[in-house]
Amino acid sequence: MPLIENWNEFAQAAEGLYLENPLACRLTMKYRHQDGKLVVKCTDNKACLLYQTEQANDIKKIEKLASQIMRHMASSEES
Repeated sequence: MPLIENWNEFAQAAEGLYLENPLACRLTMKYRHQDGKLVVKCTDNKACLLYQTEQANDIKKIEKLASQIMRHMASSEES
């Protein structure tokens, strides 16, 4: 599982992965207090995207991505 270090690349790839297969895609987050790191994972069981951060200001970016994906889920348009 390669780690994507650029947030913009990860966000675009994660959104594209969701749009490609919305029923199988999921976004998960894992925080390890010992390391002080938050890992965001987007997968559809075929492709897996990872982003890791130690910065507190990245939380807003992660919230924005999660809300974008939820907006896609709630829209009535077919992709």
